[in-house]
Amino acid sequence: MQRMITFLTVCAVTLFGSVAAMPSRATAQTVTIKQSDDRLSVLIDGELFTEYILRGHSRPVLFPIIGPHGLSMTRSYPIKMGVPGESHDHVHQKPMFFAYGWVNGVNFFAEAADSGKTVHDKLLKVESGSERGLIQTTNNWITVDDKIVCTDTRTLSFQAVPGGRAIDWEITLHASHGELTFRDDKHGIMAIRTHPNLRLDNAPDAGVTTANGQAVNSEEVSGKAVFGKRAKWIDYWGKIDDKMVGIAIFDHPSNPRHPTWWMARGYGYVAADPFGAHAIGGEPPDTGDMTIPAGEAITFRYRFVFHEGDPKQAKIAEQYRQYATPSE
Repeated sequence: MQRMITFLTVCAVTLFGSVAAMPSRATAQTVTIKQSDDRLSVLIDGELFTEYILRGHSRPVLFPIIGPHGLSMTRSYPIKMGVPGESHDHVHQKPMFFAYGWVNGVNFFAEAADSGKTVHDKLLKVESGSERGLIQTTNNWITVDDKIVCTDTRTLSFQAVPGGRAIDWEITLHASHGELTFRDDKHGIMAIRTHPNLRLDNAPDAGVTTANGQAVNSEEVSGKAVFGKRAKWIDYWGKIDDKMVGIAIFDHPSNPRHPTWWMARGYGYVAADPFGAHAIGGEPPDTGDMTIPAGEAITFRYRFVFHEGDPKQAKIAEQYRQYATPSE
């Protein structure tokens, strides 16, 4: 009996020690933000997560975005040229950005000669932290002749989450220079262009031959059928360098017209579009139009989760519930 008790005690100690030695997937990780002339670099436990590039493009963008296993999660083009296996279509679809097609008749999504631009104005706050880092800025939405159409205040926060990393966007659009009208359109608003492996289809003529992605949304619609559907969240996942990883995008329940419509393409462009009711959702014409009276504002919140495994392994539905539930 004594030998049996001793054996069980050793097993218990060994098991407890093994569990204690395993790193918790929810362990907080220090987020450090370093500032340079044209960008802010975000590091998690000393490793680069992403850079928020303030200038040099038609709008502020995030690139690169490094996910689990040190893998780049987005297409590099056109920020970084010459990456094998990438298509060179849609030059305006930068790795991650916030923009919209038609605001007061000005196209702030395209990059044509007459398109508008979102120009960084002020850096309000930069905070590093033991669990989260934060960047807050103001921006001007301007026409080709430098007229300000509206302004925004945006807060981006960065953190480790179970099995991955996350970026939160909170962006308030101010009708600071008169009434704002968002026209029903398919271009925008909170967007990412995924790594080519996470595409749902290949494009050999464009050099893309490694796509193996899958997609699903919160309503259990999958594959290319996610296009134009309303959902609380959407996830694209697949193998990059033989590692299964994915990108989930959460639409916060406080957002106007939640759950949003999704401009979710087979070629890896994914965007939440609360103004696309007709353009992508098939609703009657102009259903997605929205007007913000002068002096008022509208706020949108989104989370991007860069995770290991497929959506079930990453417990994306559970992570969404935690995101959507106000903390007490």
